[in-house]
Amino acid sequence: MSTHNDDFPTDNPAVVTCGLPYANGDLHIGHLRGYIGADAFNRALQTLGQETAYVCGSDMHGTPVAVNAEQEGVDPEDFALEWHEQYAETFPKFNVEFDNYGHTHDETNTELTQEIVRTLDEEGYIYEKEIQVAYDPDADQYLPDRYVEGTCPYCGEKARGDECDEGCQRHLEPGEVEDPTSTITGNPAEYRERTHKFFEVSEFADFLTEFLDGLEGTSNARNQPRQWIEDGLQDWCITRDMDWGIDYPTAEDEDESDLVLYVWVDAPIEYVASTKQYSERVGTDEYDWEQVWTDDGEIVHIIGRDIIQHHTIFWPAMLEGAGYNKPRGIAATGFITINGKGLSTSRNRAIWAKEYLEEGFHPDLLRYYLTTTGGLQQDVDFSWDAFQEKVNGELVGTVGNFWYRSLLFAYRNYEGTPEADVSEEVHERIQDAIAATRAAVNDYDLRGIGQAAVELAQFGNEYIQRNEPWKLTDEEPGEAAQVIRDCVQIAKAVGVLLEPIAPDKAQNLWEQLGEDGDVSDALLEDALEAPPRNFEEPGELFEKIEDDRVAELNEKLAERVAEAEDGDEDENEETESDDTAADESGDMADADDLEPLADERISFDDFQELDIRVGRIEAAEGIEGADDLARLEVDIGFETRQIVAGIKQLHDLDELPGEKCVLLANMEKAELFGVESNGMILAAGEEADLLTTHGDAEVGEKIR
Repeated sequence: MSTHNDDFPTDNPAVVTCGLPYANGDLHIGHLRGYIGADAFNRALQTLGQETAYVCGSDMHGTPVAVNAEQEGVDPEDFALEWHEQYAETFPKFNVEFDNYGHTHDETNTELTQEIVRTLDEEGYIYEKEIQVAYDPDADQYLPDRYVEGTCPYCGEKARGDECDEGCQRHLEPGEVEDPTSTITGNPAEYRERTHKFFEVSEFADFLTEFLDGLEGTSNARNQPRQWIEDGLQDWCITRDMDWGIDYPTAEDEDESDLVLYVWVDAPIEYVASTKQYSERVGTDEYDWEQVWTDDGEIVHIIGRDIIQHHTIFWPAMLEGAGYNKPRGIAATGFITINGKGLSTSRNRAIWAKEYLEEGFHPDLLRYYLTTTGGLQQDVDFSWDAFQEKVNGELVGTVGNFWYRSLLFAYRNYEGTPEADVSEEVHERIQDAIAATRAAVNDYDLRGIGQAAVELAQFGNEYIQRNEPWKLTDEEPGEAAQVIRDCVQIAKAVGVLLEPIAPDKAQNLWEQLGEDGDVSDALLEDALEAPPRNFEEPGELFEKIEDDRVAELNEKLAERVAEAEDGDEDENEETESDDTAADESGDMADADDLEPLADERISFDDFQELDIRVGRIEAAEGIEGADDLARLEVDIGFETRQIVAGIKQLHDLDELPGEKCVLLANMEKAELFGVESNGMILAAGEEADLLTTHGDAEVGEKIR
């Protein structure tokens, strides 16, 4: 984390945003990870005493909306508004509470977008340029973004319009896609010259480098953009040939433009527009949007990993050019897989938001799973079995067990909180948990926030077990009261600390303790305030998930996936990104579709030339400035080799030393990020499953 800024809380107002959901389809847990994570972070800031607002909105524009609306024979605005309204109803059901939830087609965002674009034009950052645009002669129309498919010119993978979603994930400008095909007719497209508007991003290279130096958040959001800057920034085409979108603003003496603004111009501006709408609703005395966006506010974006480039390059350059404040922190989440396989909406391999609710599970269970399973930027694999294990083990077995046994004992023996002071040991332990929570918030560590609360509950279980108050009530009543007084205080503290992650369950505990008001209004320091003297008999707050329930859920999911695959075996898989400011959906290329076997064979002699050895990893550390690369020291018997491997995000590097691996020893040396790599570690699949040996092969033995 950068040390450029003062720690939270600050005297400046903050705004937390999450990438806008694309108004184009049902929400699933891949989407929810980002919105829940941002909501939890916003709540955590509030427990620190930070003035903050959580805003978002639906992304209404772009070609996918236009394409799908056309397929359904409806107006794109009506199509997008229907999804927008569904999202606005769904988010509160997961305790995601936006201070304002707008959409990009409303008047506020339209006016603000055109105002910012005019400013960029007046400041000399926008120019016209003749470019090649895909054209479908059969449909007699130009093909913006997702109306065209083809091959990525950088990596050769399939690309959709403005992004290489199945390969290198680079943003692609109009005319870059090779072998273009029209999605309207399925016929080959041709390139024709058209005049479009460009934003001069290349002028901001020095600014962006400095911006990244001071940026807080996850390491992938801070480091990944540096490579794009080093490679040379390309100016950005900000207009499209289509009717659906915000019109490009023209001067009074100019004819109305027949171009609309690219969706990635108006989508992030919705962050500002939504904040403005909130400020207008509550009054600037309570929350001043201009102080946040044009003065000294604290701006934090929680986004999907596939839209880092847009938020760390395009967006801050736009803000700088238009005279707005820049983000303090950008945290990028990893993706979601299902049972170890890529999430695929086309094959119905997803846990849908409405499905989760219909199954009757409490939303806080999913909130806890998604925020505390792995770090924020790591990919998370969802399975009903893992969900059951985490809920039963940590929420039921640790938190719920401690809450219930402590409060029930206190009620039955003292009708509430015993009259005693909190012991020094417990007071210090709660203070430590508060400090850990505060540090986790400033490190953008949602898992750490949840762990601080659960580990305090674990201490509470150990504390009550160690002191056995049920044995003390008759012979040592004062000591028994002291122990239970401590336990009630710990229970309250756990509730305060857990509120950002599980707000509804924390509120239930708050009420069981007889506390007034909302636990969401409590600050971290309130964890040490004495609970009410009397409270009613408590109830259990968490319910165990049974094995037969999980078996039923697994069977339902398997049947859905099989039915979808049988229905359309040839359907293309959906991938991680979408044409939006915000599909941090976690949609990933389907893992069932293995790479085809190579047609070209090699001889046995060719294989013999490969010197493949058994190795043992002696040390592992991330390479500074590289998002995915790690430096390994690998013992191969004769010597220890330095290897650079792209496993930084996929493995816990601290756990690798001592692990055996398989290494290609006669690989040509290479230099990556200034670090020499002398060999290649072998791994399987997108998750870089490191190859090893089944038996006791010695380090240095050759693979034959």
